[in-house]
Amino acid sequence: MAPSTLTALAEEKTLQSSFVRDEDERPKVAYNQFSKEIPVISLAGIDDSDGRRAEICQKIVEACEDWGIFQVVDHGVDAALISEMTRLAREFFALPPEEKLRFDMSGGKKGGFIVSSHLQGEAVQDWREIVTYFSYPIRTRDYSRWPDKPEAWKAVTETYSEKLMDLACKLLEVLSEAMGLEKEALTKACVDMDQKVVVNYYPKCPQPDLTLGLKRHTDPGTITLLLQDQVGGLQATRDGGKTWITVQPVEGAFVVNLGDHGHFLSNGRFKNADHQAVVNSNYSRLSIATFQNPAPEATVYPLKVREGEKSIMEEPITFAEMYRRKMSKDLELARLKKLAKEQLLQEQELEKTKLDMKHKGIEEILA
Repeated sequence: MAPSTLTALAEEKTLQSSFVRDEDERPKVAYNQFSKEIPVISLAGIDDSDGRRAEICQKIVEACEDWGIFQVVDHGVDAALISEMTRLAREFFALPPEEKLRFDMSGGKKGGFIVSSHLQGEAVQDWREIVTYFSYPIRTRDYSRWPDKPEAWKAVTETYSEKLMDLACKLLEVLSEAMGLEKEALTKACVDMDQKVVVNYYPKCPQPDLTLGLKRHTDPGTITLLLQDQVGGLQATRDGGKTWITVQPVEGAFVVNLGDHGHFLSNGRFKNADHQAVVNSNYSRLSIATFQNPAPEATVYPLKVREGEKSIMEEPITFAEMYRRKMSKDLELARLKKLAKEQLLQEQELEKTKLDMKHKGIEEILA
């Protein structure tokens, strides 16, 4: 059973067993062992029709083919807005548990506060608290699920959400052009773009080597824009989890992750970012992920298959079906892993019993 909040647990000396991950899932690289492998790209001049736009486009394409992750600066989102959004988020997580739990989103509610994850059936908990805003389409917003404390947070989140929608559409135009399509192609493929803003708070952790703030995954949607503080903890892999790097935090930058939908639309040319978040015992960490997803009924299928290539998908499916299959597969893998672990423990117990009986038998002979 997940705790109501992590505030109390952060003060304990040892980690509760519900957060302890299997050894193969535990962090391999420290939260502050930074790598500069993920490119930082300036968007200054992206609206110019001269060579600067083509240059930016080329850098983004290379990053998407290489990692599926890059960072953007000079992106046009006001620094004061970013600062206010993070300040108010920190104020919310500092509230007493009962204030946060007024917006508890467990039980399938559309938005609000929760510990770890809103996914059902997760075997191990993530060391984080989150607030989720379902922000687009605007007509479907349920403001009753948006925290009313701190007082200014609702209005600031509205502005933040709008500015990030603009930035995401600008980046999708560049990716469309890179694929040799009209610049609105990726946005049109989303039909009626959906946006979800998830504010992650990772408290200090008593035993960070045993757990994760957010388990390894790829995002299901088109593109994700992540704002992170200077603590560090976002990690990426491109070899199936054998080696990991910690992404260097850059003040005011957005980390851009390509999701599964973007990967499929590009016919696998652009990687879906394989990433996780680690925690530490020295500092709490805050990040704000803005997920840009297609409408549930949008078709998922490559927009262009290059000459000599085949489609990486057997047939077109809806995004809702793609998401359902992804979640089912993840939960099934977790279930099989749990079964294998239980079976191993049973075998070890049986082996121990056999050894005990063998020793007992020798002792009886010698008696």
